[in-house]
Amino acid sequence: MYSILRKFLFFFDPERVHYFTMNSLSLFLKIGLIRKIFKNEFISHDKTLVTNVFGLDFRNPVGLAAGFDKNAKYINELSYCGFGFIEIGTLTPKGQSGNPKKRLFRLKSDQAIINRMGFNNDGVEVAIKHLKKARENGVLVGGNIGKNKVTLNENANNDYLLCFHALFDFVDYFVVNVSSPNTPNLRALQEKEPLEKLLSTLITENNKKSKRKPILLKIAPDLTDEQLDDIVAIVLKTKIHGLITTNTTISREGLVTPTETVTEIGAGGLSGKPLLARSTAVIKYINQKSKGTIPIIGVGGIHSAEDAIEKLKAGAVLIQLYTGFIYEGPSLIKKINTEIINYRNQSHG
Repeated sequence: MYSILRKFLFFFDPERVHYFTMNSLSLFLKIGLIRKIFKNEFISHDKTLVTNVFGLDFRNPVGLAAGFDKNAKYINELSYCGFGFIEIGTLTPKGQSGNPKKRLFRLKSDQAIINRMGFNNDGVEVAIKHLKKARENGVLVGGNIGKNKVTLNENANNDYLLCFHALFDFVDYFVVNVSSPNTPNLRALQEKEPLEKLLSTLITENNKKSKRKPILLKIAPDLTDEQLDDIVAIVLKTKIHGLITTNTTISREGLVTPTETVTEIGAGGLSGKPLLARSTAVIKYINQKSKGTIPIIGVGGIHSAEDAIEKLKAGAVLIQLYTGFIYEGPSLIKKINTEIINYRNQSHG
């Protein structure tokens, strides 16, 4: 069914059709019968899927990555698709329009997407209004935070702190995004000194709270082994709670799409199937280097239940979808959860 719908949707501009699809879903789910069908069709109710990480109980280990629901507008709708957790954002202190359109491109033959959105969002205060109305089906929510484009890197910590304090009462965990390739100079914040300073600042503020929230770092797949070693050292030193591995890549290696088409599209982060091997390799590397002491949310190129299990075998404790969800639809979540139940039974058997 979804494959037929996808063929129709893929005739239209990706960014416009995204909002059309989500607004339509929102409308349909106002009907009780439709909600019941989604609940039966897509939500996994098996208690063995409950996963405790960072002191939180995730109803299942399959989440939606940041970038899909930037403004926390569709949390309830997406919970009916079967996700165990939804990551909103990336949010910045003030709303910003992001990069000029057209900025989202499908590479159908690669089952991939290139985006250069540039942290387009309505700002943290608008997201909070939506968050107050969210939380159906016991879904957990992560807040992915970043800096405004106009904020210089030397002042970036203030933007992250603003988002952290504003969102604190409304999300279950935080993700520090310094790895998007679409905000000028943002990835420079992944360097050892500024990153350590940023994470230490957030941890200090977190420790002042009566009940702390988990803080995670999202990293790029394009880091060298030496840079990954630095990341591991920083995580262990600052005692942040975990990593999201990985963001989109600036690499264009191994694509089936003609080079001239890719060149014409231009800059942006690549997500989807071509990212699978690299993101899994980064998970494995970090897991081995840290001797399994750093909890990892694995994301990148998951288009099947087998892809998801690969991530878990590499060392991820939770996984996230983005491009795979767009190409495969909500049935993918149920398939992954079913396979995870089998995998866990075998592991414990």
